[in-house]
Amino acid sequence: MTAYSPEDLAAKIGSGLLSFPVTAFADDLSFDEKRYREHVAWMSSHDVAGLFAAGGTGEFFSLTNDEISRVVTAAVDEASERVPVLAPAGGSLPNAIEQARIAEQAGAAGILLFPPYLTEASQDGLAAYIEGVCASTSLGVVVYSRANMSLQADTVARVAERNRNLIGFKDGVGSIDQMTRIYSQLGDRLIYIGGLPTAETFALPYLELGVTTYSSAMFNFVPEFALSFYAAVRARDHDFVFAGLRDFVLPFLEIRDRKQGYAVSIIKAGLNVTGREIGRVRPPLTDLTEAENESLRALIQRVQ
Repeated sequence: MTAYSPEDLAAKIGSGLLSFPVTAFADDLSFDEKRYREHVAWMSSHDVAGLFAAGGTGEFFSLTNDEISRVVTAAVDEASERVPVLAPAGGSLPNAIEQARIAEQAGAAGILLFPPYLTEASQDGLAAYIEGVCASTSLGVVVYSRANMSLQADTVARVAERNRNLIGFKDGVGSIDQMTRIYSQLGDRLIYIGGLPTAETFALPYLELGVTTYSSAMFNFVPEFALSFYAAVRARDHDFVFAGLRDFVLPFLEIRDRKQGYAVSIIKAGLNVTGREIGRVRPPLTDLTEAENESLRALIQRVQ
């Protein structure tokens, strides 16, 4: 198992494309560790710079802490000699601290800090939440700004100054103004990660704001396309990027946007329709219909 200092982890995850392995479930919706290990091993055999185990696409919100421990441990076993694994933390502050402890015990390289769900909070309160988790661990922490944890530039700067193990800012808000202010104020102090659903859609314009990498959910089932698209973004190959958007990404979004929660469901469907069975999603998410699966299958064939 490769150990990463916060600085080493920042350099590694900023060097290439990132992804979230989906969490495999058996027919009874229990964690299917065998299939999950096979999937992570396959994903990490490609040129990916980091994997977020049990993250948003991994149905973090539907897992118990015991399951998170099993998922992260399995991901570290299968990937960490080649690819660093970041584990999730979120919810209440005590729960997030407990999950940071789980991440350390499982051998994770770092932590992706999710919002404290189901409550609104001031910027001071959010800063205290982030600092509480950072202070509880020696691992590098990437904070995920989204939903009820939309972070302002002054807040990010203050927390980054006080916590050297805060290494990254993942944007799930999609505000050009907000990202411009954050990058202008912090520069290269942090790694900036695109975290909007189907991040490929925003990758090119965000590159100019210092967001040099993003987490690609579709890497789960079309890794070659995802890597080629990322390379084109970094090369500012507008023709390739817009062809990829037109021919695959935007039609993919048309299916994804049919129901709430499909941003996760469609990734599992992509694996299932291409023969890499990974199981269904857990409630409250719902699976794609058979007709939607067939549309997705036809779309994937365009880029395989």
